[in-house]
Amino acid sequence: DVSSPKHGKVDPNNMPHIGGNMWAGGTGGRDTAGLGGKGGPYRLDAGHRVYQISQAEKDAVPEEVKRAAREMSEKAFKQRLKEIQMSEYDASTYERFSGAVRRQVQSLRIILDNLQ
Repeated sequence: DVSSPKHGKVDPNNMPHIGGNMWAGGTGGRDTAGLGGKGGPYRLDAGHRVYQISQAEKDAVPEEVKRAAREMSEKAFKQRLKEIQMSEYDASTYERFSGAVRRQVQSLRIILDNLQ
């Protein structure tokens, strides 16, 4: 069961972690920042294969845990914007322009990776 959202520990060796409740950047776990899990405060990709839990498990997360995760996520987002000296307006403007060309940029990255 989920309890409360947290960032989680950072693995100094960046080993893949699947499931559990301890590691930041893991997949398919609970309460920590990662991908494919439930109850975590925000998505965090450590570059490993993603293991996804079912949507039914995600839907079963209690509302108070979802609320706490959203609050933690918002706080982390605002802190990151402050670190990079970007306002919320700047971030929304960037997202609007970035979203408009996201597919083209992804295609170009694939082409360049293949050329290398």
